[in-house]
Amino acid sequence: MSRLVDYFVIVGFDHEKERGGLSNGIILQRFPEKNWDDTPFHDGIEWFCQPQGWALSTERSEPRFYVSVLTDVDANRHYCACLCFNETVAITPTKPADEDEESLESTRPVANITHHSIMYAPKCLVIVSRQDYIDTFRNCLGIIYTVWVENLGVPLETLVGNLVGGVLVPPPGGPQVRFSIGAGDRQALQPPAAPPLPVTHTAVHMLLRLLGIHKSVLLWLAVMSEHKVLVVSLAAARLAAACRALAALMYPFRYAHVYIPLLPAGLAEVLATPTPFLIGVHSSLKDDIADLLDVIVADLDVGSLHIPQGVNIPVPEGRLLSSLQAALALVLQPELRSADSAFAPPPPAASPPHMLDKEIRAVFMRTLAKLLQGYRHCLTIIRIHPTPVLTFHKAGFLGARGLASCPFAARLLDSMFFNGVVAERGPPWRPTDIWDELLQNLPEQLRLESLNPELELQHIQDLAMQLHLNENPNPQGVLPQAYAQRVLRPPEGAAGRIHQPPLPTLDAARVQQLLAEHAARNATHKLAAVRAPAPRIIPPGAPPTGAAEHSQLLLTNSARRLEVLSACIAAIFECRYADARKSFPAVLRALRAPAARAALVRDLAARLPTNKHLLQHHQFDLVVRLMNCALQSASALDEHSIAAAILPLATAYCRKLCTGVIQYAYMCIQEHQVWTSQQFWEAAFYQDVQRDIKALYLPSPAHQPRVPSPREDDEYLSLLKAQEPSALEIAAEQMRLWPTLPTEKQRESIASEESTLYSQAIHYANRMVYLLLPLEGAGRRDARDDDRASNSITNSVAESDSADAESGFEEVEPGEAGNNVIKMVSRFVDKVCTEGGVSAEHVRCLHQMIPGVVHMHMETLDAVARESRRLPPVQKARIAWPALVAGEAGAGPALRALLLADGRAPPALPALLPAEGALFLTNYRIIFRGTPLDPYACEQTVVRAFPLCALTREKSVRTQLEHATAEGLQLRAATFQLLRVALDEEVSSEQTEVFRKVLARLRHPQHPTLHFALAPRAAPAPDLAQPKHTTLKGFAKKTLLKTARRAGFKPKPSKRQKYVLPADSRALTSPPLMASHSADTLSLEELELGSGLSALVGEADTAHSRSLERGRERVYARDWTRLGLAAHPFRLTHANALYSLCRSYPAVLAVPAGVADESLRRVARSYRHARLPALTWRHPRTRALLARSSASHHKGVMGMLKSSHQNPGQTQSGTEPTSSLEQERYLAALVACTPSSRGDLDDSSLSLDSLLLCCEDQPHHTPLLTKAQGTLVGTVGRGSGGKGARTWGRWGSLKDRRAPDADLVTRMSTADLDSVSGEGGGSAGGAGGGARRAALYVFIDKGGAMAAPAGAEPVPADYPDARATKHAFKKLLRAAAPSTPDSPEEAGFLRLVEESGWLWQLRQVFQLAGAVVDLLDVQASSVLLSLEDGWDATAQISALAQICLDPYYRTIDGFRILVEKEWLGMGHKFQQRSNLAATPQQGFTPTFLMFLDAVHQIQKQFPLAFEFNEYYLRFVAYHTVSCRFRTFLFDSEAQRIDAGLEERRADAARLGVETDGAGEEEAVRAGGGLFEYIERLHQRAPTFYNLLYTPDLDNPVLRPVSAISSLEVWGYYVSEELAHGAPYEPELWPAETEPRAPRRVVAAGYDSISRCMPDAFTGLLERLRQLELELGHLPQKWKVRWEQLELPNTLELQRNASMCSGVVRRATCAAHRRGTLEVLARARLANAPPHAHAHAPQHRWLPAAAAAPARCDHCSELLWGPLETGVRCVDCGAAVHERCAEPLALPCTKYKAPPPPDRERDRNVANSVASLQASQQYYEQFSSNVAENRTHEGHLYKRGALLKGWKQRWFVLDSIKHQLRYYDAMEDSHCKGFIELSEVITVTQAPPAPGPPKKCDDRSFFDLRTSRRTYNFCASDANAAQEWIEKLQACLQ
Repeated sequence: MSRLVDYFVIVGFDHEKERGGLSNGIILQRFPEKNWDDTPFHDGIEWFCQPQGWALSTERSEPRFYVSVLTDVDANRHYCACLCFNETVAITPTKPADEDEESLESTRPVANITHHSIMYAPKCLVIVSRQDYIDTFRNCLGIIYTVWVENLGVPLETLVGNLVGGVLVPPPGGPQVRFSIGAGDRQALQPPAAPPLPVTHTAVHMLLRLLGIHKSVLLWLAVMSEHKVLVVSLAAARLAAACRALAALMYPFRYAHVYIPLLPAGLAEVLATPTPFLIGVHSSLKDDIADLLDVIVADLDVGSLHIPQGVNIPVPEGRLLSSLQAALALVLQPELRSADSAFAPPPPAASPPHMLDKEIRAVFMRTLAKLLQGYRHCLTIIRIHPTPVLTFHKAGFLGARGLASCPFAARLLDSMFFNGVVAERGPPWRPTDIWDELLQNLPEQLRLESLNPELELQHIQDLAMQLHLNENPNPQGVLPQAYAQRVLRPPEGAAGRIHQPPLPTLDAARVQQLLAEHAARNATHKLAAVRAPAPRIIPPGAPPTGAAEHSQLLLTNSARRLEVLSACIAAIFECRYADARKSFPAVLRALRAPAARAALVRDLAARLPTNKHLLQHHQFDLVVRLMNCALQSASALDEHSIAAAILPLATAYCRKLCTGVIQYAYMCIQEHQVWTSQQFWEAAFYQDVQRDIKALYLPSPAHQPRVPSPREDDEYLSLLKAQEPSALEIAAEQMRLWPTLPTEKQRESIASEESTLYSQAIHYANRMVYLLLPLEGAGRRDARDDDRASNSITNSVAESDSADAESGFEEVEPGEAGNNVIKMVSRFVDKVCTEGGVSAEHVRCLHQMIPGVVHMHMETLDAVARESRRLPPVQKARIAWPALVAGEAGAGPALRALLLADGRAPPALPALLPAEGALFLTNYRIIFRGTPLDPYACEQTVVRAFPLCALTREKSVRTQLEHATAEGLQLRAATFQLLRVALDEEVSSEQTEVFRKVLARLRHPQHPTLHFALAPRAAPAPDLAQPKHTTLKGFAKKTLLKTARRAGFKPKPSKRQKYVLPADSRALTSPPLMASHSADTLSLEELELGSGLSALVGEADTAHSRSLERGRERVYARDWTRLGLAAHPFRLTHANALYSLCRSYPAVLAVPAGVADESLRRVARSYRHARLPALTWRHPRTRALLARSSASHHKGVMGMLKSSHQNPGQTQSGTEPTSSLEQERYLAALVACTPSSRGDLDDSSLSLDSLLLCCEDQPHHTPLLTKAQGTLVGTVGRGSGGKGARTWGRWGSLKDRRAPDADLVTRMSTADLDSVSGEGGGSAGGAGGGARRAALYVFIDKGGAMAAPAGAEPVPADYPDARATKHAFKKLLRAAAPSTPDSPEEAGFLRLVEESGWLWQLRQVFQLAGAVVDLLDVQASSVLLSLEDGWDATAQISALAQICLDPYYRTIDGFRILVEKEWLGMGHKFQQRSNLAATPQQGFTPTFLMFLDAVHQIQKQFPLAFEFNEYYLRFVAYHTVSCRFRTFLFDSEAQRIDAGLEERRADAARLGVETDGAGEEEAVRAGGGLFEYIERLHQRAPTFYNLLYTPDLDNPVLRPVSAISSLEVWGYYVSEELAHGAPYEPELWPAETEPRAPRRVVAAGYDSISRCMPDAFTGLLERLRQLELELGHLPQKWKVRWEQLELPNTLELQRNASMCSGVVRRATCAAHRRGTLEVLARARLANAPPHAHAHAPQHRWLPAAAAAPARCDHCSELLWGPLETGVRCVDCGAAVHERCAEPLALPCTKYKAPPPPDRERDRNVANSVASLQASQQYYEQFSSNVAENRTHEGHLYKRGALLKGWKQRWFVLDSIKHQLRYYDAMEDSHCKGFIELSEVITVTQAPPAPGPPKKCDDRSFFDLRTSRRTYNFCASDANAAQEWIEKLQACLQ
């Protein structure tokens, strides 16, 4: 019996500390005044009496009752029941309001207290008890309050004395108690039936009713996984009930963390504790807890559950969670079972709330029982006497149940709750309860429920009834004759009485006297003790089941797999090593399953005759490999106890290295993570201790701890094992007998168990030392350690399984590894010995023994390591070099390696990789050659190779193999190859480093002539040490100098001068004389100019005709002659014969005949790198011209405007006006050479302008075209009348035209001036006639400028620049050749290709090339490509346009001429783009590869139009970066001439006879060209020929579709052939010497499909060749045979154009024309007058899905809701993709444009500031992206103007916008601010400023002075500062 109430306390308001109406509580009285001996009084109870704080109030409130829970240091809960009411008090303020002190930890507003105000102070009656009888406490406090309020005449002292001392409560399971506290009341109290079951009443039902099923389950999971949980509500009763419910739902677990159902406001800092808690707080504190980042908050009033972003609640595996939620729905919503019934039965009667509460608890109990099913089988008992000590084998339970990947189960087993369950319910001899019965019977119940689901609800209701009977043991309590309780309650309104006297002070002596009387009475009248339930043996229940096998190995555990494993082990022990190795791959694959690993351990244990088994070397290696594989497949937790079972085997299997030195298996299996897990060692130790404890008490002596040998009867042993009692059953029996044993026997049992623990601790300390000290660290210590290790010591130590610590070894330093092992073993010994109750003396002995064991084992390892290195190496396969091409040789020794699988491995051939072989390095390639490791899958050879010069990145990697971690290399190539190899263990780090250094040297040679294509040539020596006349170039130079001296030239020792030969010096323009000059000018250091120059020229005139003829014989010159560019009105000029005009241009150029050579030099100064416009193609029908150049040197529109308006009176000095004048003359000459400019072609139907103005025939017009049409029509309409001004004609119209150059005016015609100025009347035809088409369209950079003559129109183009191409290629390379296999979490291949942007860049190139095609073919206008530097995008667009226009370039010869003309002759930076220079660049920029990809896309769309096939393009793409041929080694013709490589073409290939193979190899070895090599191969076989080639002469122009959906990923990027490597080395193809087998397996990714299965034409040609050889005839070439084929009648083969084909052709032309219109429309919008759209509003985009298929207004791609969602402007309705919203050039058209200015103002636009502002706005709107206009960028420190502090920012110098912008970070897109360069006065270097940044140089400071202020900057170093100063000064010039 125990007290119902421990203390009765009266707590009141502390008026002395009152400040501003706030104060603290104070204990007025408490009874008893002295503490009980067994229950001390809790200080600080007044905090919990008023959780919201003690405060006066102006209104009287009703009495309130709530319960707080206090927890003492012993984790015992004390219930604090409070009845709070108000008392009237009179308050006189002691201080004025403004002098009031700060309120006490509260910010609540309190009404001002006036003089003699009537206020109400709180007071509380408190009951403190250890008993959980909340309703009884409420009744007792209510009776006391009623007696006081109603003044019933009963002394309060009597009530308190009777309550505290007179009411005793029996323990759980006791009878009902009836009592009265002396106020005429009658009360009954019923203890619960079972002590551990919680009492909830209806708390659980209330929780689920307020939060719902899902949120309640999540909250329960959070509590079970030890998260911080906070419950919020306005009602304290709800808080207490919710916390009680959550704690009850954990049963059988007990909540062991901070538990405060009602937290006072003054203790809110408790919420910041790092430990888990379950706390309830009032809703008034909700704002104070909003900043808690790791607390889960449940609001009971609104039903919300807030889980912070960083908190992850573990969830059980799917079936367990779903069954829990389904059962809760079935209980709370019983109508679900009949909701779908056709004849619905009457609704079931709803259970009362108290029964629903118990049913919900039953559901949660069943869930936990399902989760912990079989947990008692994983309990490990390590001590029985004097008290049982149990542990739980967590890893074994997770492995047996298959819950290793369940985070909730792992978190629950690691919690304090579970440790408490193990300690409380683990002992096998104790009383049982409902939980034990549920756990025992649940498996059978679940089996029955699977047959009849209706039994589930019935079982839940049965459990609920048991829980209900636990709370209400007396069923007669519900009968009418039940005991009627009488509880006094105050009448309504009693709390609002005005003249209620205060609660009187109780007489403490009277209360103490009553307590003494009750104590005496209770001592004489004792109730009968309650009979405790008897203990019994706890049944273990069903074993844990449910482990699922690996999802990909469903058949691994089949009998066949286990037979293979058993056969392999038998072959090992029977010395049949070949058979064992042959089955090893299958065995290793089978060992991924736990059952196979367990079978391996059992088989190895069965073959162990004694404690030590000596094996031969091959046996030992194979057994160790099997052990490593078994451990590798197991996890670190060792869920299936594989590592624990291998422990005794590892110390038993061994081999003898020499006399006295034995190597055990544990020395070779140390590389696994499981050995470093202390949890594993503890679990294995406890398992072995339990086995020994079981053997200690096992009654049967027949028990054998070791696995029986196979000679014994297996059935008999299994029967004995089944009848053998378990360890828990033995422990239960011993616990039952323990009280009856004599003392001596008890002491003997305790000593035996402790000795068992101690011996196992010694054994495991040795095992840990064995497996934790690494063998590879041994043998590397000093030689004195080896000398000290004598043979006798080695013999005694190495041959023993365990070492004695008292061996007398000399103490040495164990090193860092030894110290770590000592620390870990010591921690292990402390842990297990403390839990096992080992005496302190034994623990001390263990600690003293451990260092000696470590030292002794280190000596053993020294001997083993020394002898293991003397073993003969394992015989490995001989390294055979692969086949090499002509001239290829090895560059170093081969490295034995393993080719690993990567993301590109073919899925159809998973067994090809990994492959074992070697990595070879030659002077041309990196090659891997080997064989797959799995001989069952494939016995082929795996070859993967790529050229050295294609290497993009090389890095070291670490690879996890089967049993170890190996060093490796990862090599990625621009040919889309990836070599990811793991180096063999015999490859040293020094060999790897040498390999990498040789690779780096060969990858970037010091001179281009050292590449493989030119490697046999001697390397050029330095100029000073160059031998005499070693080359033709040197001979020519010496001859020229001698001739000059004879002519009268004298050496001049003055400074070096340069001069350019005059235009009439034609004798020096021949290619032979070109080769004699290494630079573009001649040096006058040895020659002095004089009258003798004419003599020099005269001597050279004799070779003039021959030199000119040889110059015209070049490939591009012959092509220009074919096109008519060598005849009038054009000519082939030799002005660049010495490459003095342009270093990157060819010696011969096609230019207009009216332009002199001297003018060409002046024109070249206006273009970047002097790449002036040169003619490259002429349309055969329209005579339109295609020319190309680099971008103009002009700074930009804003720069011209600022310079012209700021300095109107100044004229430019120098040669700039002359260059601009010559530039306009040159462009005027191009316009004059265009037939359309002279009116030769007056067909208006060809005009794109007319189509732009009259676009009714176009079915799809984007708003961009509509806007362009409106701009054009409006402008023309104003200009057609002769009064308006047309300023949109060209960019040059924005210049200041008040004082034009007089010479320019005199040379321009009236029509040209009209076109330039926009004045004059319109032409015939109305408005449409005024917008005549331009004769020349100049494609310029976006944001660029040009000085264009009449008839020329600039077209700003948006194209992929070199940087964008480089980034796209890098992403495409990673997508096509990934280093790791794809995972479901990562993006797939197609997604990565899309993110790379490669196809989008192809589309941009196609659009520009298509516009060029239409302008030349449809409009008959000439086109000048004046983009970037003139050698990247210009070459792409020009070459693609010519392929589409000219069918000749679609032949093999024509394509070669096109490449040699556009890429080789006109120059392209192959060395920089392909990263071939001596200094490595940052990545590849494959501009030429993108061109080849574009040709491939056209070829796919027009498969009959090309003479060459796709393999031809792949071959060219591969050898572009291979450096096997000299074709793509240099950037220009001048560089090839300087290197001594003259343009030559093998004419022998045209003779129709096959050349000798040796001669071909010699030509290749001498640095031959790629196209010559292709021609030789083409003569032999139709390797590159498209056998379906049928040119369409009626439609020669190709118009490919450029939509993304029509483009595909080129097979060159993703194809691979592992049989012989990359298929682009024909010499390495195997010869067909043997007849082909009639049946052969051809695998994609390994074999070459085209060679293994040739097409019909190729097969027939080969058959003809074989027949000719059989007949003895000389075989004819295939080309001859192909041409001899008789074609049928052409009339029969003539294709009749059907309506379908015509519709398709017209639709394609319309789409092509629409793309051209959009290109021109953007140009017209950019060239429109500023006032036309300067003030256009911006778009307001919102996401919107298209209801029907539509097209994007920017890119014209499909925009459809189900496929792609886009955005739509809410004002004008424009619809675009999200990616197209930013680059959309169309302004918003919701508001009208501002009215045009008057005519006078428009005429004087050059003198108006408003025009400048409008032009600036116009430019800023149509300027390109910021990233495209970054002239210079980098980090700078900028000094603040106000605080003078330095801050680092990212600065961008924009020469186009003429700004210096700065950002907070490099990744930011919005600038922080900018500095207008027009305001900059000077940029100078500055002295160091005060407070500079750290580690800065004194010379890194510079100042930027503007008209407003001076900016102070600091760069990273002096060089960076100087670079910034130079860049800024260059922009200011």
